[in-house]
Amino acid sequence: MTLFEISALLMVLTALFSYINYRFLHMPTTIGVMFIALASSLGMVLLGGLGVDIGQAHIARLLETIDFNKALLHGMLSFLLFAGAMHIKLEDLNNQKWVVTVLATAGVVTSTFIVGGLTWVVLDALRIPASFIYCLLFGALISPTDPVAVIGILKTAGVPKSLETKIAGESLFNDGIGVVVFMIILELALSGGEVTLRSVSMLILEEAVGGVLFGLLLGLLAYYMLKKINNYQVEAIITLAMVMGGYALADRIHTSGPIAIVVAGLLIGNHGRAFAMSGLTRQRLDDFWELMDEILNALLFMMIGLEVLIMPFTKGLFVAGLLAIVITLLARLASVGGAVLFMRMFRSFSPGVVRILTWGGLRGGISVALALSIPLVPERATIITITYIIVVFSIIIQGMTLGRFVDKIYPDLSGEEAG
Repeated sequence: MTLFEISALLMVLTALFSYINYRFLHMPTTIGVMFIALASSLGMVLLGGLGVDIGQAHIARLLETIDFNKALLHGMLSFLLFAGAMHIKLEDLNNQKWVVTVLATAGVVTSTFIVGGLTWVVLDALRIPASFIYCLLFGALISPTDPVAVIGILKTAGVPKSLETKIAGESLFNDGIGVVVFMIILELALSGGEVTLRSVSMLILEEAVGGVLFGLLLGLLAYYMLKKINNYQVEAIITLAMVMGGYALADRIHTSGPIAIVVAGLLIGNHGRAFAMSGLTRQRLDDFWELMDEILNALLFMMIGLEVLIMPFTKGLFVAGLLAIVITLLARLASVGGAVLFMRMFRSFSPGVVRILTWGGLRGGISVALALSIPLVPERATIITITYIIVVFSIIIQGMTLGRFVDKIYPDLSGEEAG
């Protein structure tokens, strides 16, 4: 099949699943689409096991032709990050800057080592071969919360505004940090430990600091162009060009595209909206990026649901995946709890914030994409399968219950969480 035919088929399936969800299931669109895709995939697997072939082999071969890693990390992600960042208010983010910074840095690193260590113990107990360094690599790819999953689900969860800023702000930045940690550990694994402090420092400088500076440059350039015109069609084209061209150029100059697009999105979504756009342009631009966000989110989660057809499942890996869910939640609880305990010396937090940040730390397509980017090493299949199980649990179970979880903890609050 040609690229256009594959894209057309995926979009048709996304539209069909969205329709079924809207008419009958009434779930949030992203969760509903993924649930239907997952149920369809599992149904085909079960029928295949009974000797009934309804085309699952053809669909599996089709999915294998799609590079999920490139489709997400070098395609959809730039649009989704910009759409999410545009609606984060800098004033709200500034109020939570230390919480977001600590969770997106120290929280990710702490979780990486907790997950890696406990996963190594569990896999050894289950007699599933895996070296410690690749267990750490798994910890690095599963520790960052996914901005696509988080922001998409927060829209319908009814989370208090200050808490929503913490969760969304952390997720927007920690995926960039998580990718840097992932790259460092992967380089360690492939080089046999020959990674110096200087090379790690340079990587952090290029990716994280370079990403922020490049994002500011992108945002300022787009801001200047937007301020000089008053035509919402042209302004939409400018933002689209900034996202696509900026992300592609960031890859070329070896800096963090995700961080750059988030920074540019924050600048355009705040100063750009306030000083460079008319009321009509703001409304039309919001509508454009909201539609882009909804379409790509639905498409991404549909693809995640179908990926089960090509996952290397075994009984042992399924058990390992279930145990890894518990490990990931415990690591998230420990890293968030430690960060909040430290920051309580400087600011106040309301009761229950650790539990909500833990349960609201959703994993999504970025973790799957990073797992699929691992070279062909013996641990690859194990990491991919366990990652997929955690992501499915996170999106469907945590995503569907987050709103009720918040209501249970804050039944009498008017909508603002203290601090």
